[in-house]
This record gives sequence, structure tokens and C-alpha cells, in this order.
Amino acid sequence: MKELNTDLFDPRTTLMEPDFSRAVTPLADADGDDFAFAFNDSNFSDRQLRIEIMGDTPESRPDSEACTSIADWALHRKRRREDIKKENILDLAECPEEQILNDNQPDMDDCEGCENQDEEPVAMVEESPSGDEAANSNDSDWGMDCSTVVRVKTLHISSPILAAKSPFFYKLFSNGMRESEQRHVTLRISASEEAALMELLNFMYSNTLSTTTAPALLDVLMAADKFEVASCMRYCSRLLRNMPMTPESALLYLELPSSVLMAEAVQALTDAAKQYLAVRYKDISKFFEEVMALPLAGIEAIISSDELQVASEDAVYDFVLKWSRTHYPKLEERREILGARLARYIRFPYMTCRKLKKVLTCNDFDHEAASKLVLESLFFKAEAPHRQRILAAEESATLNRRFVERAYKYRPVKVVEFDLPRQQCVVYLDLKREECANLFPSGRVYSQAFHLGGQGFFLSAHCNMDQQSSFHCFGLFLGMQEKGSVSFAVDYEFAARSKPTEEFISKYKGNYTFTGGKAVGYRNLFAIPWTSFTAEDSPFFINGVLHLRAELTIKH
Repeated sequence: MKELNTDLFDPRTTLMEPDFSRAVTPLADADGDDFAFAFNDSNFSDRQLRIEIMGDTPESRPDSEACTSIADWALHRKRRREDIKKENILDLAECPEEQILNDNQPDMDDCEGCENQDEEPVAMVEESPSGDEAANSNDSDWGMDCSTVVRVKTLHISSPILAAKSPFFYKLFSNGMRESEQRHVTLRISASEEAALMELLNFMYSNTLSTTTAPALLDVLMAADKFEVASCMRYCSRLLRNMPMTPESALLYLELPSSVLMAEAVQALTDAAKQYLAVRYKDISKFFEEVMALPLAGIEAIISSDELQVASEDAVYDFVLKWSRTHYPKLEERREILGARLARYIRFPYMTCRKLKKVLTCNDFDHEAASKLVLESLFFKAEAPHRQRILAAEESATLNRRFVERAYKYRPVKVVEFDLPRQQCVVYLDLKREECANLFPSGRVYSQAFHLGGQGFFLSAHCNMDQQSSFHCFGLFLGMQEKGSVSFAVDYEFAARSKPTEEFISKYKGNYTFTGGKAVGYRNLFAIPWTSFTAEDSPFFINGVLHLRAELTIKH
């Protein structure tokens, strides 16, 4: 018989540090890697895994089978965290000081970031004890608290398969073993984790899960995070994304990044939860009371959306202020939340100047921060339209979207006001080609309100039927907000331009006395049919944007 060359297996050989970028590439990410036939089969295994299952208190036993909903799962998990904290406090109080030192208890300061984590997995490589070592062995009590082992499971495992899926197992199996016969590994878990761990181990062989409920998948996801199996976390996330969401489940998914160590593995699920909330509550006015009750993470998901259907950005600002005052009655806390979390999602550049003045005097915001936000907004408003579009495009690729315009019910306008020689304002309104096209055959779009002489006005663009020629055309009107017996006389002028470098060309001008909230304007502003106005080669659209100007002066 040929002699085996044992030099290759010399235990005295220096172990190199593992290269995780190469060694732990998840097998689940590759097609066709199915080793289900080898699971718990001694013929395809090189080690034994001993799973010691610790008893749970009845209150902290969140078996996923008993959780019929996401809300149940979240409630059980919260209780479990609280029970773990209580047990740790009891352990510190009842155990002698030297035992605490021997067990390498972490400093309390080091645990601040671990509040949302369950206990760390306890794992050890069991050596073959001999002589007095066997008699004095206390491995069964290593890392133990006051709980006891209620049962033990032993599985045959393949270390290459587990190590390829998990940095945790890679480090465990390459931990400088001294004797080749050390083939027993022990894991110690709580009874509530047993089902999830068995699913996780099966997944590491087969790349599939047998569980189909959301609570059970969340249990597996948390176990996968604990044992660093990112491929299983992504698999669970994908299954959860394909299930119908509810506001409760979406809010729970938003909390996952702060509850797990490998947050990037659940990012797709978190993004889906944000999108669900943004779509469900895009019209805040329809679900006002429900939205007011949402936590901070839910509010961030909603107001960060570009598709939020609101009258104007002023309405977003008012809502955020109302919500923050309800949930954070203490001024210091409210300022912190607004400044550090919520202010970034308010598109201040699209707020009216009147509302921006109120921001400067609002006590809920830090004065220095408010001044910076308002100044930035005014500079943006002063930019030429093409520069505004460039700034918005640059921010579209970033998380900061303060220059990106939402789908407002009332279109933002730029207003330049003069007091001398008489009260006058110039109002600029930009409409995109697709916005104008959507007006056909009888739609209309309104601008934000602007003020002159203490009275509120607005512009409205219409798709009208020309009364003489019987074809559709583009119309523009000036209206006054106030209704009743108010009488107000103005001189007005409507203008447009066909090139950014040219002056606005006057289309119509005149004078009008407003009474009872009436409006003045022209049904066919450009004296052309609608098809010519909205054509791709229309001279009135500059880079797909129609530039309009309304100049108003109080008539004395």
C-alpha cells in the first residue's frame, strides 16, 4: 500500500489569514449549486455539529408557527429582546466577579450599539480531552447563563460547504486546530431559534427554504444574519418582497437595517418597503390621520418621494411641522429631528417666498440652519430656468433631491416684485411639453398663488376649443383668489419666448377689473391649433419647456 504523505497535513504549518473576498463567495449566488443530497449524510461530511438547545421562558418563545402575522412576530421579538436584557442583568448580579472576568464579559460602553441584537452565537471546536482534562472539563457550561440545555441535536456537516457560505463558519473551521481528529463543533442556541437554524443549514446545502410564511422567513433572515449567511438573507428578502405588503410589514422592514449586522443584504427589501409606503400614501390628504400616526421612518419614506401628490411644497412643510410637533412635543428633540432627519426631504427651493419668510421666524428650526436653507432656496429661484434644470438633473443621481420638482397640483412660479414707481410683479411660469400634452382635450393646470397689492392671484393654462375655427388650442388665464365683492383693477401682459437667449415676445396685454373671483385671459394664446402647439418642432418649446410670463401692475 502506498504511504500517505502526511507533510501536507502537518498541524504545525502556519495558518494564513482567510481571504474573504475570494473564499466566501456565496454558492447560492451561482446557478446549479445544489448539495441537498449531502445534508446530514455521514458519507459526504467531515465533521459533526452538536447543537445544544437552551430553554426559553414562555414569554420569550416566539416560535414563528405561533406568529400569524408580522405584527405578532415584531411583538414577540420585542419581548425577547427585553427578556434577554433582563437575563443579562440577573447574570451580572448573581455571578461572582471572577467568573465574569473569566467569561470575558464586554464593557457596557461596547454594548450600546447592540441593543437591537439577540445574543451572539456561541460556538466552539471540541477537542478530545484526556486524563485529568476530561474529568475537569466544563465545556457544557462555557458561555452559559442561568438557562439549561433542554435537548441536543447532532448533525453530519461538510465544512467546505458551510465555510463557502458563511464567514462565521469559515473562521470557525480555520481556527488553528492542533489535532486532525478534532471533528466536533458545538453551537449553543435558544429553543426559539431551532427551527430557523435548521432551515438555514438546509439552505446552505440546497439554496432553498421550505418555510413560506412571513414570520418564519423573518426568523430565518435573523438567523442568517447572526451566522453571516448573506446569500440566505437576500433569498429571504426576495421572498418577502414577493408577498403582499401591509403598512405594518413595511414599517418593520424599514427597521431591519438597524437590527441586523449585514444591512446591505436587506437593502432591496427596505427599498421595496419605502416604495410601498410612498405609493400608498402619495395623497396624504386621503389618509391624513393614518399618516399622522406613522413613526419617523414611515414619514421619511413618504416625503422623500418625487411622486407625492400635494398642492405645493408649502403643504409638505406644513405637514412635517404638524407631525413633528405631535410626536416630539419637546422643542429640543423636535429641532434635532427636523434638522438632522426631516429637513433634507423638504424641497425648500419650490416653496413660495411667503412661506420661506415664515421658515426664518419658525422656532422649530435652528435659526442658523433655517437661514442657510432659505438663502439656498432664493439663490435657486434666481437661477435661469435652464440652470435650474441642470441643478435638478445633477441631484437626480444623488440621495439629496432638494432641487427636484415633485408633481405638484399647483405649478411653482418665479415672482419678481417691484414697489416703485408703482406696485408691479413679473411672474414666470414654465410648463413641460408632457404637462401640456396631458391637458388634451379639456384639461387645465394651475400655478401657485402669488400676491400683488395684498391680493392673491394665479395663472391657469387650459386646452380649449376655439370658438371660431372649432379646433383645440392652448389658452392662458389670470385669476384672482378672493371671491365676493372685492374689486381690484390691474394692467396685465402675457408673453412667451421661443429661444432662451431672446426676449419674451408680448402676445396680449390690457387692463381688467377683478370682481367676485373672476379671471381674464385668451382661449388661443398663440393663434395656432393644438396639434401645431404640441408638435415636436413647435417653436414655443425650448428644450421641451414652454416659458410664459405674466406682468401685472396695479391700475390707479
